[in-house]
Amino acid sequence: MSMLVAEELTRTFVGGDGGILTVLDGVSLAVERGEMVAIVGASGAGKSTLLHLLGALDRPTGGSVTIAGNALAGLDEVAMATLRNQKVGFVFQFHHLLREFSALENVMIPLRIAGRDEGAARTRAAELLQRVGLGARASHRPSELSGGEQQRTAVARALALDPAIVLADEPSGNLDHANSERLHDLFTEVSRDLDIAMVIATHNRSLAARAHRVLLLEDGKLTETGVGEALT
Repeated sequence: MSMLVAEELTRTFVGGDGGILTVLDGVSLAVERGEMVAIVGASGAGKSTLLHLLGALDRPTGGSVTIAGNALAGLDEVAMATLRNQKVGFVFQFHHLLREFSALENVMIPLRIAGRDEGAARTRAAELLQRVGLGARASHRPSELSGGEQQRTAVARALALDPAIVLADEPSGNLDHANSERLHDLFTEVSRDLDIAMVIATHNRSLAARAHRVLLLEDGKLTETGVGEALT
């Protein structure tokens, strides 16, 4: 079963002049368990808009999204938030860690929101930080972590509830080459070892090259392409 299915997604906005701006125009996509898909395209092409629709952060103007067999159409905001919390992991360009909490506590947050008791949440968070190479940094706050460590903490947080799919939006956009490559290795390992479906919007050639498929978003349409062709 596909972990994520999008069919004929459209998303329009009203422009400043009152005209209709079409960002996505009939986008369809299916992602299988354990598959990593890279979405590439120029800045402003709509990659973030697409990820927001795929992750139930926004609703499409038309078309449908199904996550792990759960159709989003007809869900109210509470049901959407519950599905998002339990089935989708997010990694953004900016890590969005809460600065007053330690790395461990940040990873615990989605677990506590989902109703896990503190002991179970703490154990799970510690396991995930160990997996991403930060077991010894669990008690450190974000300001005490490097940019790469902050982003790996964000990956651990995204994995907290064993999601059906992980969505990442320019995850290495603010990292230097060495930290980017370590993060890219981590995404590859997570997709393979945990059998998680992943969709990653990126400008990074190295990260796109690791994906099973590379899709180009251009003029509101999504087409399959090669890494070299897409990022030249």
